Amino acid sequence: MYAFPVLLGDIGGTNARFAVLPGPGEPIRFLPRTLTAQTADPIEAIRIALKVYQGDAPRSAMIAVATRVDKSVIRLTNAHWTIDAAAIGTALSLERVTLVNDYTPVAASVTVLDAARGDLVPLGGSGSAGTGTRVVLGPGTGFGVAALVPVGQQLAILATEAGHVEFGPTTEGEAEFWPHLERVGGRVTAEVVLSGPGLFRLSRALAARQGLVCPFSVPNDVLAAAREGDALACETLDIFASWLGRFAGDLALTFEASGGVFIAGGIAPRMVDILEKGGFRASFDRKAPHDAWARSVPAFVIVNPEPALHGLAALVTDPARFVFGSQGWQQA
Repeated sequence: MYAFPVLLGDIGGTNARFAVLPGPGEPIRFLPRTLTAQTADPIEAIRIALKVYQGDAPRSAMIAVATRVDKSVIRLTNAHWTIDAAAIGTALSLERVTLVNDYTPVAASVTVLDAARGDLVPLGGSGSAGTGTRVVLGPGTGFGVAALVPVGQQLAILATEAGHVEFGPTTEGEAEFWPHLERVGGRVTAEVVLSGPGLFRLSRALAARQGLVCPFSVPNDVLAAAREGDALACETLDIFASWLGRFAGDLALTFEASGGVFIAGGIAPRMVDILEKGGFRASFDRKAPHDAWARSVPAFVIVNPEPALHGLAALVTDPARFVFGSQGWQQA
C-alpha cells in the first residue's frame, strides 16, 4: 500500500509532469511541467513543481520513466537524466519510491478514461472499448507500447520495448524513398519513423527522393506546415498516419487486443483529423487473413492531456487490481 499523499511523476524524453494525489478517490492536484533539457535532474524538477503545491507533503511516490525499468537507478533513453529511486526518496523525505515504465500507467489509464467525457476519440472498429486485452501505444519523443491483459480478477500490465522492432517498406512507393531514411544504430525501427524525430526523418527522406532540400528544422515544423497546406508536410503526415495504423494493427494481432487499441503520446492528439481521414484505419484493417477480425477492433486516440498521471492515480489507489513490473526503494 502507498502512504498518502502520493507524488505522481511522468518523466519522458522532453517533459516531466508531476501531480499529487492527496488520498484515494480525491481529485488529482496537477503541478506545472518542466522540460528535462532545462533542469539538472529529477529531484530539482520535483522541487520546482512542488513550489506551487499547497497541502500535506507527499509521503510516497510512483514515477513513470521513459525507458526500460529493470533496476532502481536508471537512465532515460532520450534525455540526460538519471532516475535514482533512493536518492529521490531521501531528498524528499519519502517512505517509498516506485519506478515503472512510462507506458505502465498509460495502460492503467484506459480503465478510468471515458469517451463520453471527451477523453477518447474513436477511429473506427466496433465503436466501444471491450473488456478483453487492450493495447496502448504512443508516438512522442520515443515510441511506447504496453498491453493490459485480464487475468482472473486482475489486470496484468505488460510494458514492452516494441517500439524498437524493425520497420520496413511494403509498397514500391515506400521502397523508393526508403534508402533516404536515416538509420539509428544502423536500424530503421518503429520508433525511428513513428515519433517526433521520425516525422522529421520521414519528411527529409521524401524531400531527398524528389531531389529537394527539406525546409523543416524540427519535427514541430512538419505539423505546423501541414496546417498551412504545405505539400511535403501533408504527404509526410499522410504516410505517418498510414504507418501508425499498420503498426497499431500489427500490435492488435500480436496481443489479440479485442478490447481495443489506444493511441497516446504527444503527436496523435495534434493530428486527429488526419488519423480520421482513412489512411490509418485502412492500414490497421489490412491484416489478411485476419482483416475481418481487425475491422472489429476499436481504436481510439487518447486526447486527455495527462493519461499517465490518471493511470498512476489508479495504480496507487487500487494496487491489488493490477499486476505490473516495478523497481524502487523503501525507507528502512
